[in-house]
Amino acid sequence: MLSLFLSLSLSLPPDDVPPYFKMEPVATQIHLEGNRLVLTCMAEGSWPLEFKWLYNGTELTRFSLEYRYVIPSLDRSHAGFYRCIVRNRVGALMQRSSQVQVAYMEGFVQGERSQVVSQGEAALIFPPQIHSFPRPGITWFRDGRKIPPSSRIALTLDNTLVILSTVAPDAGRYYAQAVNDKNGENKTSQPILLNVETDPIAPSIIIPPKNTSVVVGTFEVTLECVANTRPLIKLSITWWKNGVLVNRGLRDFGRRLTISGPMVSDSGYYECEASLRSSSAPSVSAGAYLHVLEHPQFVKEPDRHITAEMEKVVDIVCQARGVPQPDIVWYKDAVPISPVKTPRYRVLVGGSLQINGLLPDDTGMFQCFARNLAGEIQTNTYLAVTSIAPNITAGPSDSAVIDGMSIILHCETSGAPRPAITWQKADRVLASGSVQLPRFTLLESGSLLISPSHLSDAGSYTCMASNSRGIDEASADLVVWARTRITNPPQDQSVIKGTNAAMTCGVTHDPSVTVRHIWEKGGVVIDMKSSPRLRLDSNGTLHISQTWSGDIGTYTCRVTSVGGNDSHSAHLRVRQLPHAPENLIATLSSSERRTINLTWAQAFDGNSPLIRYILEVSENNAPWTVLLANIEPEASSVIVGGLIPARSYQFHLCAVNDVGKGQFSRETVVSLPEEPPSAPPQTVIASGRTNQSIMIQWQPPPESHQNGPLQGYIIRYCLSGLPVDCQMKNITNPDQTNLLLEDLIIWTNYEIEVAAYNGAGQGVYSPKVTEWTLQGVPTVPPGNVQADAVNSTTVRFTWSAPSPQFINGINQGYKLLAWEPGHEEDVTLVTVRPNFQDSVHVGYITGLKKFTEYFTCVLCFTTPGDGPRSTPQCIRTHEDTPGPVGHLSFTEILDTSLKVSWKDPPEKNGILTGYRISWEEFNRTNTRVTHYLPNITQEYRVTGLTALTTYTIQVAGMTAKGQGQLSSSTISSGVPPEMPGPPTNIAISNISPRSVTLQFKPGYDGKTSISRWLVEAQVIGVIGENEEWVVVHRLDNEPDARSLEVQGLNPYTYYRFRMRQVNIVGTSPPSQPSRKIQTLQAPPDIAPANITLRTASETSLWLRWVPLPEWEYNGNPELVGYRVQYSRLGSKAGVLSHIIPDRQEREFTIEDLEEWTEYEVKVQAFNGIGPGLWSQPVHGRTRESVPSSGPANVSAFATTSSSVLVRWGDVPETDRNGLILGYKVVYKEKDAESALRFWTVEGNTTYSVQLTGLGKYVLYEIQVVAFTRIGDGMPSSPPIFERTLDDVPGPPVGILFPEVRTSSVRLIWQPPAQPNGIILAYQIAYRKNSSSITSAIVDVLIPSARQYTATGLKPESVYVFRLTAQTRKGWGEAAEALVVTTEKRARPQPTSRPVVPQEEVQARSVLLSWEPGSDGLSPIRYYTVQHRELPDSNWTVHSASVNHEATSYVIDKLKPFTSYQFRVKATNDIGDSEYSEESEAITTLQDAPDKAPTILSVTPHTTTSVLVRWKPPPEEEINGILLGFRVRYRELRYDRLRSFTVRTVNSPSANWAELTDLNKHKRYEIRLSVYNAVGEGPNSSPQEVFVGEAVPTAASQNVAIQSSTATQLDVTWDPPPVEAQNGDIQGYKIYYWEFQLQNETERLRTLFLPELSVKLKNLTGYTTYMISVAAFNAAGDGPRSLPTRGRTQQAGDSLDTSPCKIHQSTSNSSPHNSGVSKVVTVDVKGSTPLWMKIKDLADGVTYNFRIRAKTLTYGPEIEANITTGPGEGLPFISRYGTALTLHWSSGDPGRAPITRYVIEARPSDEGLWDILIKDIPKEVTSYTLNLDTLREGVTYDFRVIAVNDYGYGSPSAPSPSISAQKVSPFYEEWWFLVVIALVGLIFILLLIFILIIRGQSKKYTKKTDSGGKVFLCVFSSRSPPRPSPGSLHYSDEDVSIKYNDLVPAESSTGDSEYELDPNRQKTHSFVNHYISDPTYYNSWRRQQKGVSRPPAYGYAQPDTVAEQESRPHPLGTSAQVPATGFSSFV
Repeated sequence: MLSLFLSLSLSLPPDDVPPYFKMEPVATQIHLEGNRLVLTCMAEGSWPLEFKWLYNGTELTRFSLEYRYVIPSLDRSHAGFYRCIVRNRVGALMQRSSQVQVAYMEGFVQGERSQVVSQGEAALIFPPQIHSFPRPGITWFRDGRKIPPSSRIALTLDNTLVILSTVAPDAGRYYAQAVNDKNGENKTSQPILLNVETDPIAPSIIIPPKNTSVVVGTFEVTLECVANTRPLIKLSITWWKNGVLVNRGLRDFGRRLTISGPMVSDSGYYECEASLRSSSAPSVSAGAYLHVLEHPQFVKEPDRHITAEMEKVVDIVCQARGVPQPDIVWYKDAVPISPVKTPRYRVLVGGSLQINGLLPDDTGMFQCFARNLAGEIQTNTYLAVTSIAPNITAGPSDSAVIDGMSIILHCETSGAPRPAITWQKADRVLASGSVQLPRFTLLESGSLLISPSHLSDAGSYTCMASNSRGIDEASADLVVWARTRITNPPQDQSVIKGTNAAMTCGVTHDPSVTVRHIWEKGGVVIDMKSSPRLRLDSNGTLHISQTWSGDIGTYTCRVTSVGGNDSHSAHLRVRQLPHAPENLIATLSSSERRTINLTWAQAFDGNSPLIRYILEVSENNAPWTVLLANIEPEASSVIVGGLIPARSYQFHLCAVNDVGKGQFSRETVVSLPEEPPSAPPQTVIASGRTNQSIMIQWQPPPESHQNGPLQGYIIRYCLSGLPVDCQMKNITNPDQTNLLLEDLIIWTNYEIEVAAYNGAGQGVYSPKVTEWTLQGVPTVPPGNVQADAVNSTTVRFTWSAPSPQFINGINQGYKLLAWEPGHEEDVTLVTVRPNFQDSVHVGYITGLKKFTEYFTCVLCFTTPGDGPRSTPQCIRTHEDTPGPVGHLSFTEILDTSLKVSWKDPPEKNGILTGYRISWEEFNRTNTRVTHYLPNITQEYRVTGLTALTTYTIQVAGMTAKGQGQLSSSTISSGVPPEMPGPPTNIAISNISPRSVTLQFKPGYDGKTSISRWLVEAQVIGVIGENEEWVVVHRLDNEPDARSLEVQGLNPYTYYRFRMRQVNIVGTSPPSQPSRKIQTLQAPPDIAPANITLRTASETSLWLRWVPLPEWEYNGNPELVGYRVQYSRLGSKAGVLSHIIPDRQEREFTIEDLEEWTEYEVKVQAFNGIGPGLWSQPVHGRTRESVPSSGPANVSAFATTSSSVLVRWGDVPETDRNGLILGYKVVYKEKDAESALRFWTVEGNTTYSVQLTGLGKYVLYEIQVVAFTRIGDGMPSSPPIFERTLDDVPGPPVGILFPEVRTSSVRLIWQPPAQPNGIILAYQIAYRKNSSSITSAIVDVLIPSARQYTATGLKPESVYVFRLTAQTRKGWGEAAEALVVTTEKRARPQPTSRPVVPQEEVQARSVLLSWEPGSDGLSPIRYYTVQHRELPDSNWTVHSASVNHEATSYVIDKLKPFTSYQFRVKATNDIGDSEYSEESEAITTLQDAPDKAPTILSVTPHTTTSVLVRWKPPPEEEINGILLGFRVRYRELRYDRLRSFTVRTVNSPSANWAELTDLNKHKRYEIRLSVYNAVGEGPNSSPQEVFVGEAVPTAASQNVAIQSSTATQLDVTWDPPPVEAQNGDIQGYKIYYWEFQLQNETERLRTLFLPELSVKLKNLTGYTTYMISVAAFNAAGDGPRSLPTRGRTQQAGDSLDTSPCKIHQSTSNSSPHNSGVSKVVTVDVKGSTPLWMKIKDLADGVTYNFRIRAKTLTYGPEIEANITTGPGEGLPFISRYGTALTLHWSSGDPGRAPITRYVIEARPSDEGLWDILIKDIPKEVTSYTLNLDTLREGVTYDFRVIAVNDYGYGSPSAPSPSISAQKVSPFYEEWWFLVVIALVGLIFILLLIFILIIRGQSKKYTKKTDSGGKVFLCVFSSRSPPRPSPGSLHYSDEDVSIKYNDLVPAESSTGDSEYELDPNRQKTHSFVNHYISDPTYYNSWRRQQKGVSRPPAYGYAQPDTVAEQESRPHPLGTSAQVPATGFSSFV
């Protein structure tokens, strides 16, 4: 063939190659119905080649460059003969036809039928008619069994079942099963009933032979002849051909004659003869013709190229043979030649073609077709008419074209041979027979097609025509205009009715042309003047105002210009509110109770898709409420369940679109029938009312469960636990909700149930409640009662208990009663608990009146009351001494006499026998005079008194028991009583939290006895705050009292006390105030108030309370805190608690709780002493959450190869964390990277699901999750693995032919993507594409094979390879691939530019289409599609495995509202093509948003509204243009979910919304979504809020400031307006700061009570302050008021002295105890010194020092901490000889190196250490002392102290006492001391004598109470008794210096201040004095000398120590007594 082409090319111009076929198509091809068919015309030749397709001789397509014809989906109508015609400029050629057959099969046409046959006759059962191709194979069945051929059974060629010589058993039901071998379908017919009748039968031919035609080469041909006779065994069938007996090829008992490989010689007449052997019956015969056809074969063919001269005659030979003789048909350029129309053309005998008078037009392709019944063949030749030079008959002309349009430059030529055409622009060849550039196409006529044209194509074009005779050419100029384009086309719009619409139509065009805009609607031009609503702008924009439904339509903008025309259309949609749904009908459901079916007709949607329907309901004419707010818009019916029986319901419905909510439909009414109550009465409570009655109370069943009007109740009751019948009570009044069950048994337990009933019957009983009848009172009194007086105030009772059967309840005890005769109402009662061990009970009544008659009795009592009393017995208490006489007074007071009066004692306590009166001089008992008077005397004149003398007068009553209590008073004879003076010397001791003991010295008594003592107290608050004095205690009739206990004080409060004394004249002035003391701490008295508990999150609760007021701290504020105790409600688990150390904290979030669990919470306050009372418990539930575990018992079971049944159980109750709404089955392929797949099961009652659509034989990992309204919970664990069943495999993939030779190919592949089981083998079948399937070569390979080499192939041929895999289920789907056995393969050419039709653009997918390029003689295997996101994203592969036959592909997973470009490349066995040209930019449509907004906060705004703030989702997640937001909210309930209420926010820029009209004290769930023009996005995660509490929304009003002092401002204000308080105001926060220094100086004062004033103290003098006030309530803080300015007053002048106060506090360094054990305060007078030395501190202890200066008041403090060091290390000391040598070793240096040592010494009998040697180098460890440096005769102790940078360390242990001996001076000798003692004695005696003489000269000496000197004496040899610590107070007056010296101390009633002498060396600090020396106790103050009075101070050991703080003490329980080393002093 190549040599032929070579010779042809030598005879033609080099660019002219006539078309020729590379290969012919197969004669017949069969395809399945529904498959895609691609017919290919494999032709080559000079460009351009054009193709046209014919179907059954009719034209399918016109000539085009497309060489393929594609049928996307075959159906049976596509069956027929197809052929292609190819042409170029040289000529045309017609391909041999290919028959396409479509395999299909329908069902059997006929139904069930029956037929009858006589016995012995042959039964012909024809198969039912079925439409199928190819003809199906028929298998016959009878009663489910296949019928095989036999001597009696024949299956004919047309599938007729023949039963010969039928017998009765042949009757039955017969079925035909048809199987189509091509598509694998099978069908079974309806039954055919055969009945056999008994008649004789003669021989006959049932199925005669048929005329048959076959083609030579057929495998075999069969003739059939079926005969019947009886007996069948004697039947003989004989075959004859043309009268000659045939003996070969007989089959099936002679019924078939088969001829293998039939030849033409086998043709003839074949006859079959049926005869009955050994019988005279005549034979029968029948015959048919067999025609053996032979394919046409050419005997003579023309040359491939014929050249002839003009006007000559040429014969083109073509002769063929065949059977029958073929017909010859001639074609020129694929057009049939008609000698009639063209007489110059004549077909000769034999078939050759003769052409006379050759003309140039005769040049072309001539085809000869030989056809007969066996088929057709063709041959062709090219006839070239020579000898004419080329001539351009119609050349190109100057032209203009628009950019992007197509243009043809004409160039028509003549010449012989036909000239070759070449087009050039300048020197560049654009198109010729061998060259074709993109966009330039050489047409068959020789013209040049430029498509599309570009601006760069402008220029001069030349057409050159050439042949062997010469060349001709012609030129023309081409002008290219810029195209007029609509660049801003109108867009589809949707506007709301009544708004404006604007349709844009922006144009770009060539500047030299003028454009015109024309608008059309529905194809009709719009007249802009027809309506004022229409307006056209100069830029082409069409404006339509006041749009309405008449404006709806498609608008087209047409732009016309010489530069081109363009048009674009857009649709205008006018939206409006939807119409009301029509024909709303409500009917009762026939299948479900309490359910109705609502149906309606769809509403007009207002030209906007419906979003939802809203269904509202009115129950019994109640207001309308929303029942269903989100009915799907496609729905036309809905089922409403959960209705209440016996109620009338009205429903109406409205539709909602994005414009809004339409009108409601007309109401429909339905009433539900009555049902018995479905719930029992609620809150059934039984309570015993009497001992024979029980009151039953209940509430009606919930209204929703009454199911009709209640008619009454049934009460059923019986004895609990006893087998007795129940009694009934019928209450016919439904409004009665209580019943008193009477006539019951006393003290008996009953079981009670209540049920309601209505007209439909009785409902369910309530759960049983049990209750006892009340206890009765005892019916008999105690027995054997005996009462006896024991003494004057006590009576003893004895009695025996009554019998238990008469007690009628639980014996609660006995009551002992006593009352005076005539005073029965005034009974003294004592309760005695029962004694069940003893038979005789004993009890006492004490506290009775003395010597008084009483009636007594005893009774037994139970809880209901008292039993009868025993018989009263009269007794009298014993006689006793009388009480004091009444009203002792003095009158007629003279110098020597006075009159004493009194009254009877109020308590005579017996028979009064007389009175005793005595008097004596004060404190002179030896002067006592006593008189006894009769009982009737109540006054007496005392005589014989000494003038101006103080007397004590006593009076007492007398009985037989003796003298009574004395009434005493003092009086001075001759001196009238006066007003008393104030008490003095008030001392405080025994300080406790609520009481102190005051010790005092009485003041001037006014010359008479003191009858009452008054104690006043002043509360000392913050520094400078002085309160008024108030009376806190009084003591009567104790004139000699010197101390008293004051109770009722507040703990941890500073007090000052003062006293007054009262006599018969009046009340004294107050005493001087005492020192300031602080009561000890005590636990708080009250619990925190206003406890509220709110849900905070899934695992936390928000607790709030009102903190304790400061005066309720009862202790150190720094140690006040709160303890929160919480536990699960109803759980036995432990109680948890949390400590909150901040005293002002008022809220706490309890974390780490269980989800969806109810908790009980209590709060208590505590301080340093202990906890206070618990608050009342509050309950709260944590928020609903997702389940924390998956369902239990998950199992999976594969049911088919693509489905799995999954089952599961409940989620454990503790892990549900909310209301389970449904389940999700989560599954994916194990170990695969694929995304998880979900199968949702709504509802919590379904526990199984069938997963379908699964991969075959795939192992799946399966888990189940439960979900609540919050979201999905944890998946079940562990995962369940289950594999689907296996199936036949899918096709192998990735077939490639890496090696292709002319006679062999090697292919490779990959296993099937869906193996669907274990691959057992592969099967390869291959054949030539033109051969039948049966000729394929089949090879079976092992399962591991991945390549195969096929050899022995024919060169330049197309082969089909078919590859199939096998599992145990069988062979699977085959994969086919074509390959051409040629070595001239190349990479494929790129496809055309892909396009995306606008109608195929979706939001997330587009349909991409392209035209394939050349395959490079290697079939395309697959396509790769890429996309990129504009403007600047990279190219991304979307799919690299697009089917090789595809010309379109759906690209999914795109982003909505995003611009994309696409490109495609093809891949064959050689490699990849270049990528195609990029597609135009395509923008996907909008879609509903993918993401929800983020809710930033949900805060209560008022008590019925909340503010929701949010952040919109990212713009790329909106998927379009954001239109607004939708807020959904609903009230939350624990038991069920309510529907959402939706509020739409139409502003896309909004970020907040207020939800109003909410219900108070309810929890709400809020979700948020966004929407665009397409729809609504997902909801956000839910947020919860409690409505009913909101912070105040307004500030406090009228803030006013009053300057009080230099350091204090008084602030007042008014509360916020009532409407802005949003609840009860719980307090205020006062913010204050120095003017313009807010950030540096702002402070806060919080008031936890709604007071409206505050005093701000400790401010800076003469300073401007800004003050702002904010109110707060339980929800939080309100806004601050505007700052108000105020200034403190100017401070006073400076004083000469500037005392400062040093506060020193010690704190334990232990990390477990940081309390302060003692505060020591020292006042330092004057401005110097500026230092203080503190010695002998405890080691390892941190001390806190605070110092503040004082002018008018104290200034701010500065403070510092220091820890004594170095801590450890105890040196030791030894002594040698007379010189003392001290040795020691270094101890622990502490936190810094030791720098030096110090030696201290002290006299052994004194307690103070002094430094002896100061600076001993740190390297020295011994030191020698000379005894001369010490005082001789004094015993000393020594110790060593190490010093480092931190200070002094711990001293060593004292050395043994060492005496310093030396010679004593004379004044220390004993004789000198004796002389001095005698002289002193004489001096003392003289002094006493002088005083006695002077005292006798005076009659009266007035005593003074104060003013004398007091000396402090120190005894070194003997210590006096220690004064009482109760007289001590460790305050500023207790600080002393020079404790070893005799210091006069001046007595004062005020606070004492002491000067510190800085020059004094041997002084000791307070801490040194009280801590350092445990042996030093000999320092105290002497008492003041004066009048001999009872001592004011006792020596009793007190319980507490003043000023000792109640923080935990390092010494534990001993913290309330002075620590070791503290001396007690006054």
